Amino acid sequence: MTSKNFLFTSESVTEGHPDKVCDQISDAILDEFLTKYPNSRVAAETTVTTGMALVCGEITSDCYVDIPQIVRDTIKNIGYEGTAGGGFDCNTCAVLTSIDEQSCDIAGGVNKALETRSDNADTSTSETEAIGAGDQGIMFGFACNETPELMPLPISLAHKLSYRLAQVRKNGTLSYLRPDGKSQVTVEYINGKPAKIHTILISTQHNPEINGVSDNSKVQEIIKNDLKKYVIDAVFASEAIRPDSETKILINPSGRFVVGGPQGDAGLTGRKIIVDTYGGYSRHGGGAFSGKDPTKVDRSAAYAARYVAKNIVASGLAEKCEIELAYAIGVAEPVSIMVDSFGTGKISDEDLSILVRKNFDLRPAAIIKQFDLRGLPKKNGGKFYQKLAAYGHMGRTDFDVPWEHTDKAEALKSQASSFSCTCNA
Repeated sequence: MTSKNFLFTSESVTEGHPDKVCDQISDAILDEFLTKYPNSRVAAETTVTTGMALVCGEITSDCYVDIPQIVRDTIKNIGYEGTAGGGFDCNTCAVLTSIDEQSCDIAGGVNKALETRSDNADTSTSETEAIGAGDQGIMFGFACNETPELMPLPISLAHKLSYRLAQVRKNGTLSYLRPDGKSQVTVEYINGKPAKIHTILISTQHNPEINGVSDNSKVQEIIKNDLKKYVIDAVFASEAIRPDSETKILINPSGRFVVGGPQGDAGLTGRKIIVDTYGGYSRHGGGAFSGKDPTKVDRSAAYAARYVAKNIVASGLAEKCEIELAYAIGVAEPVSIMVDSFGTGKISDEDLSILVRKNFDLRPAAIIKQFDLRGLPKKNGGKFYQKLAAYGHMGRTDFDVPWEHTDKAEALKSQASSFSCTCNA
């Protein structure tokens, strides 16, 4: 951000958004394979449209998984069943599958890395565990001190609104709501700090009638009043920065949202990568998360980069921090590690990079082992990655996510005393 005074907007979507339906199906399949056989190699892609769900990709495993049943169960849990689905029904939609095994060429580079670590970083990962990266690519992690969970405020608020929208639908408070929905929050920054809520936008799928009222103008008035009370006011009750008399509140600005979900728009796994991460506030390497087992660094290294950035900010060494990691397929060690503290670092970015290399083993096997990425589904009753597939993979506080831990912060702070202060912060 070059200007100190600006508006920044982030969006989130509910679990019933077509793209998020696909993400959850792909991750539900991953959860099931890893629960039954932790070394499964999974790359599951899903697409949904009117009356149909298609799962395709590459999966290699020693267990059997009933993929069609997982698809139907996931769609049902989201809320697309019978008339409540608004035209998309878990019981009647066609479920198609087209699954191959992982390429032996890819497997050969992943099963054993082409090199082992040569520096003196503290690590317990043995040479035999040093698997290679599942693909080339770049991954970014980010953290800042705008919220308690060290996430940018716009995406944090957008997720809370979307999550609350699903809550009031599922608990019956606003039973006329349907699963599809979006939220968007614009925050005004003054001197680089969030200062005001500029605009709140919510679009939600709904029944054509509410309590016998069918006139759309009256239906929309009911929705606006209810969402203001049960969603917006409820979310901002615990926030330090709240809407004021100048805040623009837009609810269903198109005027009607009855046809939605896969009935209204086709969905695809991996098409909400900005929603999944930092709402556009940080850069993104382009790789999606859902449906990919932990050997795919698009997922595991993005989690590790968030862990590194969050610990740096939690240590007080920077107010905001972005980490870039780059990998080559079949090679364990990152090709490059970049730290950018945007001029807020108490030590230089070069010195922060030294601390990162010393304290974090960023080889795929080490990341998998530290976060127990293969064992998390079984430890969480068969559902871990599926829960991440809606409302963000970063900054989660509703359940234990290992890359959100700040257990390295004190060590980083202590070791930083040996470097010269840059006096930027």
